[in-house]
Amino acid sequence: MNGGRDLKGLLAGMSPVLDPATYVFVTLPGRDIPQGLAPRMMMQEGEGTTVIVTRSEAEAAGLDHVFDCRMITLDVHSALDAVGFLAKVTTRLADLGMGVNPVAGYYHDHLFVPVSRADDAMTALREMAREAGT
Repeated sequence: MNGGRDLKGLLAGMSPVLDPATYVFVTLPGRDIPQGLAPRMMMQEGEGTTVIVTRSEAEAAGLDHVFDCRMITLDVHSALDAVGFLAKVTTRLADLGMGVNPVAGYYHDHLFVPVSRADDAMTALREMAREAGT
């Protein structure tokens, strides 16, 4: 299963799902993940390892963190080489003055948006899906 590539089909078929948890970004100096953390995402960079975890996990581990956010999963199976899907989505949110950190998984794309803008993002994404379906 490689996922869809048709931009209009992906937009029309996306069903955004808002995760109830509050997430944060944490940077760790090495590659070791502290006990008790279950990252939603991990990226090893030259300066350290970035993880996205729940705020409660970060606080319980005593870790400095930034960007209180909510995760929205775009529940449509997009191909990893689909062209323009995330560009359209993130541009729409940017037009609303909203910062977004997208993360691609094998099956779905996920958006990390500011906690205070999660409802606005969900409304915009649902509108995009309706517009693409007409």
